[in-house]
Amino acid sequence: MRCFKVAEKFVSINGEGPRAGELAVFLRFCGCNLDCGYCDTRWANTADVKYELASAEELAAYVKSTGVKNVTLTGGEPLLQADIAHLIELLGASGAEVEIETNGSVPLKNIVSLSPRPAVTADYKLPSSGMEKHMLTENFSYLTFRDAVKFVVGDKRDLVRAEEIINGYGLTDRCRVYFSPVFGKISPEEIAEFMKERKLNGVRLQLQLHKIIWEPDKRGV
Repeated sequence: MRCFKVAEKFVSINGEGPRAGELAVFLRFCGCNLDCGYCDTRWANTADVKYELASAEELAAYVKSTGVKNVTLTGGEPLLQADIAHLIELLGASGAEVEIETNGSVPLKNIVSLSPRPAVTADYKLPSSGMEKHMLTENFSYLTFRDAVKFVVGDKRDLVRAEEIINGYGLTDRCRVYFSPVFGKISPEEIAEFMKERKLNGVRLQLQLHKIIWEPDKRGV
């Protein structure tokens, strides 16, 4: 039986994305193929991180025991986990509403073909992340309005690049689109003013609720 390396699992308010403000069960997996300059979960990707080994069946049982319907698979990068498709299908078959938070560098073709189909929130890494060269823009073609693209914005240059990507790929006609500020690096006001100036219809400014409700570095929330 193949097991997953789980850095933490907990129930909390979903802090961002289409289900922001709703309860969700979070399954955070170890490991990531990127190293973004602003990463706030780098601890989950270190070689010495403490983790729990759990099978797909054990994780599905845990989710069911919480009584919470929404499930967010996150990391790290959850799509790097071997057998993640099996877990997604198992959760979906049990009635869970599965959302995957992915970093935009892993192909989505096989994931969106699963049944029941999970919802996807895909990051597009902007220049301040240092990881833009790893983005797979072909993933955009698999997204629908149940999915989202999230742009984590650190400065004005990021905003300009995000606008280029949104317009170049017609994202607001394809899926939900969010701007999320890098905590402590750019003010929400600056992002809002940019949106007004550029008339960015269909784009939502979203703050990370969990960093407002609790201490910004608090884990398990």
